[in-house]
Amino acid sequence: MAHGAAIVWLRQDLRTEDNPALSEAVKRGGPVVPVYVYAPQEEGDSAPGAASRYWLHRSLKSLQETLEKAGSRLIVRRGNSLEELEAVARSVDAGAVFWNRRYEPGITRRDESIKRVFEERGLEVKSFNGSLLLEPWEVTTRQGEPYKVFTPFWKACLEKLDPAEPLAAPRKVPAPVSWPKSLRVESLELQPEPDWAGGIREAWAFGEAAAHARLETFLNESLPAYPDGRDQPAKDDTSRMSPYLHFGEIGPRQLWHAVQAAASAHNSRGALRGAEKYLSELGWREFSYNLLYNFPHLPHKPMQEKFGAFPWGRDDEAQEAWQRGRTGYPIVDAGMRQLWKTGWMHNRVRMIVASLLTKDLLIPWQQGAAWFWDTLVDADLANNTQGWQWTAGCGADAAPYFRIFNPVSQGERYDPKGDYIRQWVPEIAALPDKWIHKPWEAPRDVLHGARVALDKTYPSPIIEHSEARVRALAAYQQIR
Repeated sequence: MAHGAAIVWLRQDLRTEDNPALSEAVKRGGPVVPVYVYAPQEEGDSAPGAASRYWLHRSLKSLQETLEKAGSRLIVRRGNSLEELEAVARSVDAGAVFWNRRYEPGITRRDESIKRVFEERGLEVKSFNGSLLLEPWEVTTRQGEPYKVFTPFWKACLEKLDPAEPLAAPRKVPAPVSWPKSLRVESLELQPEPDWAGGIREAWAFGEAAAHARLETFLNESLPAYPDGRDQPAKDDTSRMSPYLHFGEIGPRQLWHAVQAAASAHNSRGALRGAEKYLSELGWREFSYNLLYNFPHLPHKPMQEKFGAFPWGRDDEAQEAWQRGRTGYPIVDAGMRQLWKTGWMHNRVRMIVASLLTKDLLIPWQQGAAWFWDTLVDADLANNTQGWQWTAGCGADAAPYFRIFNPVSQGERYDPKGDYIRQWVPEIAALPDKWIHKPWEAPRDVLHGARVALDKTYPSPIIEHSEARVRALAAYQQIR
């Protein structure tokens, strides 16, 4: 029997299956004390936004129930992480502290200092990889440098990747003789007042079991269609696993094996293509974390230094119209309203709305990233930063500066019948397909028949795209 209890410090790994820190604590023998410390003041850029806080509340409640079924509890604390962990350690005579690693700037430094404190006091301290397929330091160029381009990065990953089978959830988590004090999850005040989260509740289920249910639906219904369907926002062919991955309700190793198994079971060319494409999207997540770990300034500064001199502008009125889905470009407005209502936006549409903000309106990418951070349930510092820098043209492996999405042609290409737009912009739903992407060009009688009054029931575009494109290209030329 190991001496003293093992504390499992849970953060973005709110699951029992394939949780290396939890599995190691149970395997060690002796009591196991799962602890969650809410410490947003230590998180810096990683502190959760409003939509993420709501998801966190529901995820913690779900994890509590799962642990209780295994004969355990979730000890919830709020305050300074080290102080709260020390208090728990004293109360249970802890002999070990285990956790799964995080990679955000500042968080890594904090974790290293906590590790030193407990080691100096004679406790066993171990950290594990519970959230990536490969550690950021495991994938480097031949010169030992981090990759800055995705394709060679992912090729290098695939040469190394052989993820172990996911760890089973422990049937029983041994309890201490007496439990330390715990807050109620409600006391963390993660739920909004007044309650605006009805759309998120309607759109999502939360927790570890919900993550597996959503994955099963995706694999059974959408995997063969994924390579093409993933770009069509009116279809439900994306996995929607991003919030579950962010909060660690499921891990990438579990996804890897489940996708591979499903592709074999389908035994079709479409399913194999779908699996390859989906796993490469997991690769983009790995790439984002690799960049964030190796270039910790990225949440605030562009990867490409020349963009420090880019002539960004400021237009509070246009920025608010973009935030509220009132730009006059239907595909953009549909995406921003989907985000506002459900806490999520289709990835193709994320690129379109980001291009409008950064390239048409010349509003800094950091402003868009901040809005997404507060409104997305899958707000993830690595992915959010990398995505916005990619679209703005200033990141690693970025979209070329001259790639400026035309919101009309993008809508026509990826939502040809306007089904997505009609769902989220109902005031123009009666317009024919020909005009649904450009209501301002529709004849007066067509507008009248569809009960659309421009600038009354629906706005005209806040900026003319062709003129904005010329302006953007001129701005980019300044820093070339």
